[in-house]
Amino acid sequence: MHDLFQVDDLLDAEEKIIREAVTKFVQADVLPIIEKHYENASFPAELLSKIADLGILGMTLPEEYGGSNASHVAYGLVCQELEKGDSGLRSFVSVQSSLCMYPIFAYGSETQKKKYLPAMSTAKKIACFGLTEPNSGSDPASMKTKAVKTEGGWLLNGSKLWITNATVADLAIVWAKIDDTQVRGFIVEKSFPGFSTHEIKNKLSLRASTTGEISLQNCFVPDENYLPGSEKGLSAALGCLTKARYGIAWGAMGAAQACFDAALSYTKARNQFGKPLASFQLIQKSLADMYTEIVKAQTLNLQLGRLMDKNKADYVNVSLAKMNACREALKIAREARNLLGANGISLEYHVMRHMNNLESVFTYEGTDNMHHLIVGRYLTGLNAFS
Repeated sequence: MHDLFQVDDLLDAEEKIIREAVTKFVQADVLPIIEKHYENASFPAELLSKIADLGILGMTLPEEYGGSNASHVAYGLVCQELEKGDSGLRSFVSVQSSLCMYPIFAYGSETQKKKYLPAMSTAKKIACFGLTEPNSGSDPASMKTKAVKTEGGWLLNGSKLWITNATVADLAIVWAKIDDTQVRGFIVEKSFPGFSTHEIKNKLSLRASTTGEISLQNCFVPDENYLPGSEKGLSAALGCLTKARYGIAWGAMGAAQACFDAALSYTKARNQFGKPLASFQLIQKSLADMYTEIVKAQTLNLQLGRLMDKNKADYVNVSLAKMNACREALKIAREARNLLGANGISLEYHVMRHMNNLESVFTYEGTDNMHHLIVGRYLTGLNAFS
C-alpha cells in the first residue's frame, strides 16, 4: 500500500524485519489455503508449527518465558499482517498471546510461568480464555460461574460461551466468582475431570476460527493452578482484554488494507464504458476516503504502541483505537465489496470474507457501544454504563 506520510520511516529495523517475516508467511502459506478453510469452516491447524517458528506467540514477554522482548509496535505489526490473511488467524495468535500467556505472566506464580509459557510460545500447548458466558457479555461482573474452595483446590461450576480455541485448547484461563462479587482466575487443563467443550457451528463469520463453549461441572482445579495475582479481581481479567484489544486495533486495519488493495487493483484493471473504473470521479472519491481512514488509523495505532512501550497508555487509549479501527475497517470492507460489484461476493477476491470476519471483530472483546461509553466516561467523568 502507498505510504504517503512515510509511516514506515517511524519503524525501527527490528520491527520491519518482524513485519516482513509475517508478510511473507501470509503470502506464501496463508492466502493459498484460507479460502478452503473459510468455506469448510475449518481452522488451518497445519499452520501452527510455522506460526510457532516465527516466534510471534507471546513475543512481548521476556525470553526466559519463551518470548522475545519485542516491542508492542512489533506485536501490532504482526497482528496487522496476520489479519491481511484472515481475522481468524490473528484471533488465534491474539488469544494465545494476549489473553492466555499474558495473564500467566502477569498474575501467575513463577512455577506456573515456567511450566506453561515456554510450551505455549512454541504452540505445544494451545490455550483459550474463559470469561464470556451465555448471559454475561458486556457485563462480565454478572458472571454466574462459581469457584468454591475445597481441600487441595477449587470446584468450578458454570459455562463459558463464544470461546476462541475452546475445542482445540489444552488449557483454559477461566474466570469465576469465589463469592457474590470477587472474581479470580484459574488455569484449567482439559484433562481435569468435569471440564468439557463443544464447538459452535453454523457461523457466518470467523469461519476459519474454532469457537466453542466450555462446560465446568464440579471441575476440580488444584491450588497450584490458581492464579495468585488475580486477587486484584475483575480488573485482572479486564487487563488481559486491554492487551488483546490493542492487537485488534492493528489487526482490523490489516483487513482494511487487504480490502483497499483489492479494490484499488480491481478498479484499475476493470474497464467499463471504455475506460478503467478507477478513472471515474466517484470511484476515486471512495478510494481516497478508504485510504485516508487507513492512514489515520495507522498513525493512531503506532502512537498507541509507542505509549504502551513506555507504559503510558491505559484501557481508554486502547478502547478508542479499537473502536476507531473496527468501525473504519468495516466501512472500508463494505465499500470495497461495493466497488468490486458482483465479484465482491466471491471468495476469490477475499473482500467479503474480510467483511464478514470484521462483523465479529467489530463486536467481540468490547462492542462498539461499550468502547464509546469508555471514552465518553473519560471525557465527561460521568458513568453511563448503568
